[in-house]
Amino acid sequence: MYYKQYGNTDMKVSAVGLGTMRFNEEDVLAGNLEKCAEIPLYAFEQGINYWDTAPTYCHDKSEIITGMALSQLKRSQVYVTSKVNLSLFGGKKPSRDDFRRRLETSLQRLKTDYIDFYHMWCMLSLESWQEHMEAFYEFFAEARREGLIRHIVFSSHMQGADIETVVDTGKFQGMLIGYNALNYKFRQSGIQRAYEKGMGVVVMNPLGGGMIPSSPETFAYLAEGTDLTVPQAALRFVASQREITVTLAGCSCKAHVDDAVKAVENLEEKPAREVIGRYENQGIALNDLCTGCSYCKGCPQEIPIPKFMEAYNQYLLFGDRSKIKRRLDNYWHLDQAEADRCVACGNCESQCTQHLPIIERLQEILAL
Repeated sequence: MYYKQYGNTDMKVSAVGLGTMRFNEEDVLAGNLEKCAEIPLYAFEQGINYWDTAPTYCHDKSEIITGMALSQLKRSQVYVTSKVNLSLFGGKKPSRDDFRRRLETSLQRLKTDYIDFYHMWCMLSLESWQEHMEAFYEFFAEARREGLIRHIVFSSHMQGADIETVVDTGKFQGMLIGYNALNYKFRQSGIQRAYEKGMGVVVMNPLGGGMIPSSPETFAYLAEGTDLTVPQAALRFVASQREITVTLAGCSCKAHVDDAVKAVENLEEKPAREVIGRYENQGIALNDLCTGCSYCKGCPQEIPIPKFMEAYNQYLLFGDRSKIKRRLDNYWHLDQAEADRCVACGNCESQCTQHLPIIERLQEILAL
C-alpha cells in the first residue's frame, strides 16, 4: 500500500480509503452485519487504514458495522471518520446536549473513545456552510478540546471558489470533496488552496457515482498504456495527484478492495496540473452530469428522480436524445410520462449536490 501524509499532521494514511456507504444491501437488510464487517477487516489486511463512515449510511448500519471491525484491531492502527449535519436534527439548530448525544451515539456504535476526523457534513453552498458554522462549530471545538474528536473537517459539494472561501477561514484541518475525471475543472482551485494551506484532502465519488464504470468505452482513455481496468484507472487518476491525500473507494465485496489496492500499486505522485494535462483533450469534464449521489430522493410526487437524471446522462455523454428514452425503457423500465407528475416544488434541486436544473430536465424528458 502507498501512504501519504495527511496535511500538516504526522499521520500516514493509505492513498485509498474505505468508503462504508456500500456494504452489501442484502446482508445489511438481513442483519448479517458480521459478514459486512469482514470487508473493513480485509481492507485493513491489504493496508487500507483510513475508514470513512457516517450516520444513515446503509440503512443507518454503517457505523455499527465499522465499529464491529474496528473493535477487533488496535485502535491506533486505523483512522476513522464520521459526520454530522443539521438534517440529523430535523433541520433545526441543535442544543449542546443534542449535539453531544449525536456524537456519543457515533462513538458507541464505532466502539471507540474518539473519532479521528469529524465532518461538518454535506455543505452544498456557502449559505449552508454558514448556517452549520453558526449552529454547532463551537460544539465541534469543545469536543476536540475534550479529545472526543481529533480533527475538525468538512464535507462539501461546492465549487472551487466557494471551497477556497471555507479553506481560508482556517477553521478546518481537512476536507472531503466530490472529485473525479468528470468534474475536476470545477473543484480544482479549492483543492489546490486546501493543499497550500496544509490541509488533508480526501476525495469521495472518484468514479463519478458509477458513471465511469458504466460507460467504459467513453472513459477508456484513462486506462490507455496501463494494465488497469477503467474503474481502477479512474481511481489512479485521482490518487496520483499530489494534492489529494486519500481517495475513497466504496466496497461491498473483497474484489472491490482488491481493485482499489491495485489502483495505487507503484503510485507516482505528480502535481495535479501534470496528471490532468495528460487527459485534458481526451476526455470530458462535464459538471452537468448527474453523479448518482441520490440526495434528490424523496420527491413528494414519488418521481424516481435519480433514475430520470441517470437516463439524461446518456444524452450528455453521447449527444443523442433518443438514448434517454431507451435508457428509461430498457434499463429502468420507466415510462417517461411519470415526469408529468412534477409540480416544480424545487425540493430535488435544493438537495442536488451538482446544482442541476432537474425540473427543466424532467420537462425535456417529458417532451421526447
